[in-house]
Amino acid sequence: MKTIKGPALFIAQFIGDEKPFNNLENICEWASSLGFKGLQIPTSDSRFLDLKLAAESKTYADEIKGKVNAAGLEITELSTHLQGQLVAVHPAYDDLFDAFAPTELHKNPKERQKWAVQQLKYAAKASKNLGLNAHVTFSGALLWPYVYPWPQRPSGLVETGFTELGKRWTPILDVFEENGIDLCYELHPGEDLHDGISFELFLESVNQHPRANILYDPSHFVLQCLDYLAFIDIYHERIKMMHVKDAEFNPSGKQGVYGGFQNWIDRAGRFRSLGDGQVDFKGIFSKLAQYDYEGWAVLEWECALKHPEDGAKEGAQFIKDHIIRVTERAFDDFAAAGGNQDFNNKLLGL
Repeated sequence: MKTIKGPALFIAQFIGDEKPFNNLENICEWASSLGFKGLQIPTSDSRFLDLKLAAESKTYADEIKGKVNAAGLEITELSTHLQGQLVAVHPAYDDLFDAFAPTELHKNPKERQKWAVQQLKYAAKASKNLGLNAHVTFSGALLWPYVYPWPQRPSGLVETGFTELGKRWTPILDVFEENGIDLCYELHPGEDLHDGISFELFLESVNQHPRANILYDPSHFVLQCLDYLAFIDIYHERIKMMHVKDAEFNPSGKQGVYGGFQNWIDRAGRFRSLGDGQVDFKGIFSKLAQYDYEGWAVLEWECALKHPEDGAKEGAQFIKDHIIRVTERAFDDFAAAGGNQDFNNKLLGL
């Protein structure tokens, strides 16, 4: 068995214009002071990482790695959540998702998609240059407007959608294969890959590609009323990354999973800071240890109530307290009877 690495922090929700959140050196110093051991870095802000340069220059990648290491931290993974979203966008969301792309690509979905695909390919090469082995992204969505089967979906719509999604992602996955990096999809509402079944449909569309893997985040499963512990039993071989994020689901006589168009603070399902929600993290860390999860435990802070700096401070200790230092021997070794094949045969009457 292996001991999970951590605690680490996904810094996307903390980046800003004020110190210590305004550049890589400052945020590293801050995260280290809270007890974090690693950082997961988004690739959409060049103040923290120039993705294209990191892909093309090992020297630059080493410089970035050196800045993080100087603070006593490691880079756990890079993230292309925003770029991955743009690999597949239903026209209903074109205007909203334009915000994820450079302004010169707005109102031009085809060029925006090409840009996103290139960003993912840069991410594979940058990850290799940084000495990483996994990367996180979103799948994008062509089918999300049809997630509820009303009006009745025409025959073949879902199959057509996943065939196209697989066609778009297979060349990207091949680049990740060439660079030795697992591409982990965060299964998330709003993405065509949002639960186990949709992930299986995707695997079929990419011919069970070995680099198509999962970032496990139980908070999204709580809000879907999915058995997030059984999910680990089923998909542990594909779980290569995790976000440690809490959530709660409190349905009422007025609202349930769909939330009645309410804002986060008023929804039945809400993300919460670690320890404030309903996720069974003892069960999760136990199962991941059982299945030899080799990656990091990365805090993703999202909460409708608590201040992010408090969430980060509390979250570092929360993760540290939940990481199981796995045992190197069986608890009953003291009573071992020893033996050999002849002795075993004798015991069995053979």
